[in-house]
Amino acid sequence: MFASLPLPLPLPLPLPLPLSDVDGALAEIAYAFEELHADGVVVRTRSHGVYLGDPRLEPVFAELGRRGAVVFVHPASPVCGERSALGRPRPMVEFVFDTARSLTDLIFAGTLARHPGLKAVVPHCGGAAVAQLRRLYYDLAGQVARRVVRHRARPGAGHRLALPDHRQRPDPVPPPRPLRKPMPSEDPMQEEAVSQDAPSFPAQPPAPPDPARLPLPPHARPAPGVRLLRGAVYAVPDGSRPLETDLWLPEPADGPLPVVVFVHGGGWRTGLRDDPGPRFRHWLPGPFARLAGAGVAVVCPDYRLSGEARHPAQLDDLRALLVWLRDRAGELGLDPDRVILWGESAGGHLAALTALTLGAAGAGASAVTVRGCVTWYAPTDLTRLADDHPPGRFDPRDPASREALLLGAAPAAAPGPARDASPALRVTPAAPPFLLLHGTEDELVPCAQSDRLATALRAAGVPVEQVRVPGANHLWLGLAEEEVERVFARTAGFVTRHCARETDGQEDNPLGIRSSEEP
Repeated sequence: MFASLPLPLPLPLPLPLPLSDVDGALAEIAYAFEELHADGVVVRTRSHGVYLGDPRLEPVFAELGRRGAVVFVHPASPVCGERSALGRPRPMVEFVFDTARSLTDLIFAGTLARHPGLKAVVPHCGGAAVAQLRRLYYDLAGQVARRVVRHRARPGAGHRLALPDHRQRPDPVPPPRPLRKPMPSEDPMQEEAVSQDAPSFPAQPPAPPDPARLPLPPHARPAPGVRLLRGAVYAVPDGSRPLETDLWLPEPADGPLPVVVFVHGGGWRTGLRDDPGPRFRHWLPGPFARLAGAGVAVVCPDYRLSGEARHPAQLDDLRALLVWLRDRAGELGLDPDRVILWGESAGGHLAALTALTLGAAGAGASAVTVRGCVTWYAPTDLTRLADDHPPGRFDPRDPASREALLLGAAPAAAPGPARDASPALRVTPAAPPFLLLHGTEDELVPCAQSDRLATALRAAGVPVEQVRVPGANHLWLGLAEEEVERVFARTAGFVTRHCARETDGQEDNPLGIRSSEEP
């Protein structure tokens, strides 16, 4: 699903672009990606004579680049299209040339260079665009595009998307012929001379920006006393999308803030970084706003899902987040020595694994000080899932299981990676305190999985609070509303105790959230 951005201009022209149009586009971007979870956005090659390189549209492309958004450029016709089409149907003639016209405008305006995070998809193989636009994605529908690709297709010449075209049968495309290689020119706007023997143009993409130096996103105020920064880029893994995090901050802040890092669930395969589960979606204010309102910064990061990368990529992402928090702690008013990791389901697994392996060599041990870890109904030993499930419920040889997709092979076929990805098997005496909450009726992740981690922590002498929640299924389904409130209160109480400052041997209570001993 792609969302259309509102970029109309009032007539007559020329007039300055009204702020309402730019603001409307920015609001639509936020709504499309954060509420609708769109796959990208659509813009036309031009709107009322204004093309995409117009400097008045810079805020829109800056936001799209910051999000690493997919942008489909839909072809249109110029204002003079009736005359320039030479009496032919305008789409036949002008869609191709207006695509090239708009791309040329983007190139000369420097928009693509300024925002390398953009993933632009252009129709008709770029129309008459210059061949050095290697990092764009080209739609190959249509006879013109198929003929163009015969002459342009070669490694490094761009990404080709073979999209279906229902209007005509595809004609066969012969193997691509080598392009004549361009010679460097002193004038980048001048058409490059070509020579069969010239060296190939270097197609290396520019280095990604340093996330520690990128500007922070604008803030919103989702609740009184709470400031929200959505979509701050904290890492740019090689060959992957930029990874973003949301930050829920108290306002005003009283000194450096303790930090809770929430890791979302979803079977390592899906999930949203700001979603603690269906039992909390109706809360106003929500769990993160409640913690922020009580004086704690809450950080909700993305991480690479199993469809994007295998273990230990997810662990690497969370370690990168902790390094980013340390680097920007002063700017954000955070205390990197008071961090709690908290996750639900697969996110609880990742939170526990991160907390237990930070002391390993090269694992970012000096990034922050993790004071504790909270897991909700998390898998902890991937090698024993079949033992903990009812007979026949879990097949450790199934290559399509969630665990297999995380590891790259079924747990039974990859015992080494399965052990490496099991928090219960990575416990050391240096581990921080843990709070484990798990429903006794969990049908997706057996409660025995939390038992295994609790047993390993106690054997290592690590403080652990284990709470078996009677009658609760996965995602806290089956619990009464007041019991869900108590689960959250227990979590908040753990944060209070373990993120408190030590003053003259006494601990403060920066949250002031009461918690019961048992949910």
